[in-house]
Amino acid sequence: MNNTSDVPAVTAAALPRRSFLKASALAAGAALAEAPFVLTSHAANDDPIRIGLIGCGGRGTGAVLDALGAATKVIYPSAGYHTEDVAEGAALKDKSIQVVALCDLFQDRIDRCRAQLQKLGNDIPNERCFTGFDGYQQLLAIPEINYVIQATPPHFRPQHALDAIKAGKNVFIEKPAAVDAPGVRTIMEAGRLAKEKNLGIVAGTQRRHQLGYVEQMKRVHDGAIGDVLYAHCYWNGGVIWVIEREPGWTDMEWQLRNWNYFTWLGGDHIVEQHVHNLDVMNWALQAHPIKAYGMGGRQARQYPIHGHIYDHFAVAYEYPNGVMMFSQCRQMNGAEGRVEENIIGTKGRAAASFTNNFIRFNEGRPWRYDKRAETNPYQQEHQDLIASIRAGEPLNEAQTVAESTLTGIMGRESCYSGQSIEWDQALNSNMRLGPTQYKFGPLPFPDVPMPGKYKMG
Repeated sequence: MNNTSDVPAVTAAALPRRSFLKASALAAGAALAEAPFVLTSHAANDDPIRIGLIGCGGRGTGAVLDALGAATKVIYPSAGYHTEDVAEGAALKDKSIQVVALCDLFQDRIDRCRAQLQKLGNDIPNERCFTGFDGYQQLLAIPEINYVIQATPPHFRPQHALDAIKAGKNVFIEKPAAVDAPGVRTIMEAGRLAKEKNLGIVAGTQRRHQLGYVEQMKRVHDGAIGDVLYAHCYWNGGVIWVIEREPGWTDMEWQLRNWNYFTWLGGDHIVEQHVHNLDVMNWALQAHPIKAYGMGGRQARQYPIHGHIYDHFAVAYEYPNGVMMFSQCRQMNGAEGRVEENIIGTKGRAAASFTNNFIRFNEGRPWRYDKRAETNPYQQEHQDLIASIRAGEPLNEAQTVAESTLTGIMGRESCYSGQSIEWDQALNSNMRLGPTQYKFGPLPFPDVPMPGKYKMG
């Protein structure tokens, strides 16, 4: 997730990536052996991985450097979104993994990403840098690319991922996987096709590759806390980066550069950011919700720089067997930050956050994961996917990230409309967000959704 320097120091939303990168110089060998996704018997395999990056902004640059295993620090360019800074004199750790092509709508983002890769000795020639709405198709046409990182604004991810699978590429797709139900169905289709073609899809829901979470979930699923009674989760943080409009920018360019604040591009923050917590809840409960009933609104956002999205949501999700999960997310400066998940059972409580995983039992000593064994999950998710590809047993997370994305969408639609939304209703919706044609020029955006007036299509 991209963060800005105006996020208060106490804001939990700013914590995970920056704090974790400082604390990740750990004994990876011992830790990898504990990860259920890592095929360590094939760790020495050096089959070449040739990466094509679609979306070269801060998150895309970070993702491709994570795939290369580069040691980086987060910086904040004047544009306001975070990127990664590679130390001068750094080098590729594994020369069998290289970036061979870049694609973005904006040349300045390609240039910034390219400069970081050049510090590693990974030079991308001009003819392998593509712009334009169809530039990704030129990237996918390069035969040697076998690993695509999809880090554009979420609106574009479903079609790009499906086209990459059709082109025979393995895919790492950032979260969320879509902004609407048609996009979710496209991701599910990509997952089915990937299985047929023996290709991998891993999502940027990195908690599924974070060893503390993995070990905790094993215990929850093995019955350590008994039968689950209810659960609750939060992503309450500060205002994230904002790109103010510059003279000469069309509506389309400004919205694309400021994409978090437009539902058609980012899905609203319950989908774009809170998806991490919702994914953990689905993982813990081994199901997706069947109904959502929520409320939310916009109190602190400023018009027009913050587009038309909400700044707070609160949703009650009903899961099979009547288990209720209560969800909160907020983006407001000056308020208490909280980013965590809790599962309460008949025998105890499992609590999780990016920096702490523990279980308190009703009787007996608590369990806590030893963070000294942790690895960097942002790199681990790429290591796991690459290891699975080389082993011939590629991971496929398309269905889980599609379901977590739709969990956020149904919560959003309940809050926007003021109505209960059921799973099948959300999944089968034909409401497609965004323009029918992609071109730079005028692009009006709708008013802030008003419960009681807004209706889900």
